[in-house]
Amino acid sequence: MKRKIGLLGGTFDPVHFGHLRSAVEVREQLQLDELRLIPNARPPHREVPGANADQRLAMVQLAVGESSGLRVDDCELRRTKPSYTVDTLEKLRAELGSEVVLFMVLGWDAFCGLPSWHRWEELLSLAHIVVLQRPDYDLDVPEVLKDLLAARSVDNPERLAQASCGYIICLSQTPLAISATHIRGLVGSGASPRFLLPDAVLDYIETEGLYRP
Repeated sequence: MKRKIGLLGGTFDPVHFGHLRSAVEVREQLQLDELRLIPNARPPHREVPGANADQRLAMVQLAVGESSGLRVDDCELRRTKPSYTVDTLEKLRAELGSEVVLFMVLGWDAFCGLPSWHRWEELLSLAHIVVLQRPDYDLDVPEVLKDLLAARSVDNPERLAQASCGYIICLSQTPLAISATHIRGLVGSGASPRFLLPDAVLDYIETEGLYRP
């Protein structure tokens, strides 16, 4: 059996239960050997994070803890240039080899924005794309992605294991209306974000004085 590895990148500013629940559900639905959470260093499509790279890495490590099948990968934080996903996939391909099945996990909004990504057309030559569909999504799919979905989509996860890359699958997930922006806003206003993120992460935020005005 080929080894199957999922990759969930993000700013994780801060990491919360929405991220973690998605990671667990993707790993179980696709029967992955492991799912790696990859904090971005300098995300080219987003504003500068409120917490620095070391702090965001520490929060993800605290959140994952000893969770079976989840691990933290700091490969993007070791770079000095912007965190382009295609560079990360190329690096992992070089390290893991061509036989490992890679799954790049994206939210629906991120998927719809793919045409603006650096060398986005090459992504499927390096990994499968897993799109997490939210029940409240309202973004229109660009025409180029409609064509891509028509050509590369599969419904059966077992088909993905037959190739190391090249296909797209859409997975439903438990709807959790949690956002890092909302959590930062709560902390900044002096309100508690407890039960939106792990206690260990909240304790770290309070100790470090993150997201305060």
